[in-house]
Amino acid sequence: MTGTPGEHTVPLLETRKLSKNFGGLHAIANLDFKLHQGEMRGLIGPNGSGKSTFFNLVSSVYAPTSGSILLDGQNVTALAPHKIAELGVARTFQLLRNFNEITVLDNLRVGQHMHVTYSPLAAILGTQKVRSEEKRIREEMMEILTFIGLADFAEIPASELSGGQRRLLSLGRAMAMRPKLLLLDEPAAGLSPVNVDNLLEIVAALQKRYDLTVVIVEHILKVVMNMCQRVTVLDHGEKIAEGTPQEVKDDHAVIEAYLGREMNNEDIRAALMA
Repeated sequence: MTGTPGEHTVPLLETRKLSKNFGGLHAIANLDFKLHQGEMRGLIGPNGSGKSTFFNLVSSVYAPTSGSILLDGQNVTALAPHKIAELGVARTFQLLRNFNEITVLDNLRVGQHMHVTYSPLAAILGTQKVRSEEKRIREEMMEILTFIGLADFAEIPASELSGGQRRLLSLGRAMAMRPKLLLLDEPAAGLSPVNVDNLLEIVAALQKRYDLTVVIVEHILKVVMNMCQRVTVLDHGEKIAEGTPQEVKDDHAVIEAYLGREMNNEDIRAALMA
């Protein structure tokens, strides 16, 4: 297998025997997973394989049934979601959760709130510190909007954006949290081929500019195969393969998991048979 960035250092993210059960359903089963600083990892698998559940566990939306989660070697299994976010974990969701009634810029400010240092009283009084920090926040958020191509839309309501632009806004709001680990849950869902290519370029630029470590869950395998150094494959909550995109594509267990059942996404079928 090909090595990973920083493979001899403490993983940025590690899970040990991680499991999540919903009644009799084993959504994640004894999953060992290691991700190193600077890596772009793909996480794939058929519908219901546990990908989104894994994200929900790492971001502490769900508590695991058993096992542990470590960030930079620190056990964070029992931490609340906002504490995980403060440690540098940000994510997007399959279903967009933007605030459509406020501006594009204010959507990013929401993501920035945990880094605000002035008090509520200072905000009411409008002190010099508040004015200085608000200027800094605006400049930082506009830099992100420029990176994702939404700077010209900063002052319009998010409801006026196209579907593709709303996807980018969701990405921008996650970036506003200043993450070191970014979890992207089907970021290309519903995008046209041209917009998928645009998304790939933006994510690559963001990773380089902000020194990100990224995990991408995506059904459009073009995104994973073109972007990621390594790919982890889940099926029925278990890891069935892990390696480079080429190694995973040629793995018999992966081919069987995808092609041995009905699938709606012909792109997956074509990618695996290529």
